[in-house]
Amino acid sequence: MPLIQVKLIEGVFTEGQKRDIIRRLADTMVSISGENLRPVTWVVVEEVKSGDWGIGGNGLTTADVKALAAGKA
Repeated sequence: MPLIQVKLIEGVFTEGQKRDIIRRLADTMVSISGENLRPVTWVVVEEVKSGDWGIGGNGLTTADVKALAAGKA
């Protein structure tokens, strides 16, 4: 059965945004696999502690990601 795993840095997305991510990803998977698989399509959102996520050897924090999203980085 489809399992979609999403990892996010904690505190970047609101609860409402995370629910929207879950709904939209499930909808996308169902649009590919067919409506019959909706009841068994899993979406798991995991939050990683701020600073425990790194790119290119540099740790990212919640503040760093929010600055990126605001176009300030």
